[in-house]
Amino acid sequence: MEGPTYMYSIRGKQHLYVGDPELLKELNITRSFDLGKSPTMTKVVRPLLGDGILMANGNHWSFQRSIIAPQFFLSKIQNMVDLMGESTKEIMRKWERCIGENGGKMAEIVIENDLKALTTDVICKACFGRSYVQGIQIFDKLASLQSTLARPTLPFGFSILRYLPTKGNREIWRLEKEIEKLILKVVEDREQDNQNNVNQNQKDLLQITIDSTTDANHSGWGILKKLRHKHEAKKLIVDMCKNIYFAGSESTAVLVMWTLIILASHPQWQERLRSEILETYPNISTYCFRDMDKFRKLKQLTMVIQECLRLYSPGIIVSREALEEIKLGELMVPKGTIIQFFIQALHREPDVWGQDATEFKPERFLGGVSEACKNPNAYMPFGVGSRICLGQNFALTEAKIMLCLLLSNFSFSISPNYRHFPSYNMLLKPKYGAPILVTKL
Repeated sequence: MEGPTYMYSIRGKQHLYVGDPELLKELNITRSFDLGKSPTMTKVVRPLLGDGILMANGNHWSFQRSIIAPQFFLSKIQNMVDLMGESTKEIMRKWERCIGENGGKMAEIVIENDLKALTTDVICKACFGRSYVQGIQIFDKLASLQSTLARPTLPFGFSILRYLPTKGNREIWRLEKEIEKLILKVVEDREQDNQNNVNQNQKDLLQITIDSTTDANHSGWGILKKLRHKHEAKKLIVDMCKNIYFAGSESTAVLVMWTLIILASHPQWQERLRSEILETYPNISTYCFRDMDKFRKLKQLTMVIQECLRLYSPGIIVSREALEEIKLGELMVPKGTIIQFFIQALHREPDVWGQDATEFKPERFLGGVSEACKNPNAYMPFGVGSRICLGQNFALTEAKIMLCLLLSNFSFSISPNYRHFPSYNMLLKPKYGAPILVTKL
């Protein structure tokens, strides 16, 4: 097999690399449970994500999707925009203090941790209600676990070493137990509140997850036979919470971070966005973002976010395994084959995007994704097919609110201490952090 789609083998495991947008279209429309996450490859991140929706297959995945997906419909997101705005304003006040302490004009701020704290605060409040303080603790532990798992300490192929009591493994096991303990404490506190009729009308994602995984009257899902055992129900709640914490905060923070880094290098686009934002929201400091029609007027902001997602998509690789023999287009893919494609390669392919594929040109999205490139199937910042990111509308709404408030109150320029070195650590992030010069307007 030649060209953009080809086969290769690693330690006896067959891999199919897909670089043909037409074949990607087939992946997009495939709904079969026979194509899922590789059981072998997911073992590496199991301590971080367990058997949550990002890793699960078949009915186990479908059951979790049925719980989570409705919580990220636009009608639900509209009720979360106030949280997004208030959390962003907390960070703005922190940055204003930093600028004041630095003489009142400008300060160098490493924005990465602040943006993580912001998005974590939002996801904790929106999905876990009054348990957000505990949520911050959980996120900190997950971040430590993510860093530990990302260390290249094991020789490739020697998976058995994951079970040996090495220093790194002991650290992973300790963090895994601490995270489980913290999440179960959140669940137990909520169950105690339910028994005491506290916040009876609270129907956030945590409450819906508890109700759905502990109600023995549910039917139609094979997985529920296991969930009638309290231990299995608790384990699933823990795994689902891990996935929501990780996907709901980290990815959005990375998106906004790359957007601010790029805008710091393109002041003309900063000014264009600032003009559009202030024209749409003249009194933005007191504005409520619940009017979705106003959001649709932010066309240039949408174009910039789309272009930043093209150049620096938080995820860089999509991997699936043929759990049974499956047909993709004209190809018969044998059972056990790993199907992979690299988002960054597709997003920067000159044959698809033109000779300026590596340049920052938001205007390419003026007519939407369909007119931005020769084949829109090559644009996939949120994944493909039935497993496309359920929280993409949540992430885009949150990113727009954050950028509206930040750009209307500050200007950004690249710090001389910034070193441009995109690095993959489960997500694409600046290896040496993101120091930015922030000026109060």
